[in-house]
Amino acid sequence: MGIISDLIDSVNSPKNDIPVEEVLVGLYWTLVKSRETGLGATNTDITCCYAKNMDDVGKLHQKSVLELVGMLNSNHVLGPSIGMAALNSIIPVKPGDGVDINAREVIFQNSCQKQIAIVGHFSFASQLKETARKVWVLELDPTEDEYPASQADQILPQADVIGITASTIINGTFDNLSKLFPPQALVVMIGPSTPLSPILFDYGVDILAGSRVIDPSTLIHYVGQGAALHKVEGMNRFTIVKDSVKSKLVH
Repeated sequence: MGIISDLIDSVNSPKNDIPVEEVLVGLYWTLVKSRETGLGATNTDITCCYAKNMDDVGKLHQKSVLELVGMLNSNHVLGPSIGMAALNSIIPVKPGDGVDINAREVIFQNSCQKQIAIVGHFSFASQLKETARKVWVLELDPTEDEYPASQADQILPQADVIGITASTIINGTFDNLSKLFPPQALVVMIGPSTPLSPILFDYGVDILAGSRVIDPSTLIHYVGQGAALHKVEGMNRFTIVKDSVKSKLVH
């Protein structure tokens, strides 16, 4: 068992065995529309000349959403992105579940003289160095100022605050990383494809900073035209916080 199995099990019920309306794999983001509209980061680094089509490509929108959720376990590079977007299209989220905080600001406000580990490339990481005692950025393909993901077992146990990309679920690295979260660390998962599921709280994540699509017809154009989704129309940021952590946050 692991996070992908648990997430799939959480939505695997007859009420979710519904048709899919749209599947769109954009340059940076993948979108699936069913009951709601969900996003997943597009996980690919291969060019067209070397790519292999997924089974049923061109007909994925004719499947049920649970069939697409099962693609979280796909061996094709794009499959888990579609699976994540499908999952996010049926996770039940109520407006009252959200809290009015900016996860990026929470990391900054809790970083003073702390040791911060960032898993994935986030543009704000360099700014953290102005207040934090130490900042590590872990990447699968690190640049000069980043650390290789292979050093996670040395770095994460030292961290007071951890910011982690939801892409770690898509690329299959989350389970091993979550075992390295120290009990005292504040762990924040960030990104539009973050599953807004409390199951992640059981894996040591404290804050889920994801998104809700409010206007699919508008967002489809952004995804299809290669938007990075930093500032777009058609979606809102949405954050949920583990109950035991809310009173401990620095505001």
